[in-house]
Amino acid sequence: NKMSQAENKMSQAENKNKKKEESVPNCSAGGMTVEEYRQRAKEMVDYIADYLQNIRDRRVFPDVQPGYMHSLIPDHAPTCPDKWEDVFADVERVIMPGVTHWQSPYMHAYFPALNSYPSLLGDMLANAISSLGFTWASSPACTELETIVMDWLGKMLGMPSCFLHGDRKSKNMGGGCIQTTASDCTFVTLLAARTEAIKRCKVVQPDLEDAEIN
Repeated sequence: NKMSQAENKMSQAENKNKKKEESVPNCSAGGMTVEEYRQRAKEMVDYIADYLQNIRDRRVFPDVQPGYMHSLIPDHAPTCPDKWEDVFADVERVIMPGVTHWQSPYMHAYFPALNSYPSLLGDMLANAISSLGFTWASSPACTELETIVMDWLGKMLGMPSCFLHGDRKSKNMGGGCIQTTASDCTFVTLLAARTEAIKRCKVVQPDLEDAEIN
């Protein structure tokens, strides 16, 4: 009897393992190859070019309600990767109906920006290199290009040299960096002006704390 019970337990365990194996989908191994990437990237460039060329034909503000996307895509991540053709088709089926087309000539609420063809190509290259330029050592080219271009902008605006980075030979104490948004630029400008005002006030009233001046 004990032998029979042990055999039954083993048989049940084997059946459970078999069911688990059957429930696991047989996903094809490997992701997008470099050859497929070349093909799909060209398709994407054509799609982007067509989108921008014909953007005036699209409705500027989407005619959808909050939560519209829940009925269009599954409520859980796929166990196996979707085919690229299906993902690409979802751009028009799922994404575009809910897009506000900021680059449209009929979009008057904001100004179009960051969308020239050279900038799109630059984004492709920057995303491919994908370096983090938060210090000179982490990406010398990224850091130096940013400081040089910021000096270009400063010179275009006619700013005095004290506001520029300058080269290694100069003793400039100025210079700026590219911010992520216009709102960040405004905030940093106000913060710098506030800091300078506090410094000047402390010269006249050195006993005051920053919080009191603020």
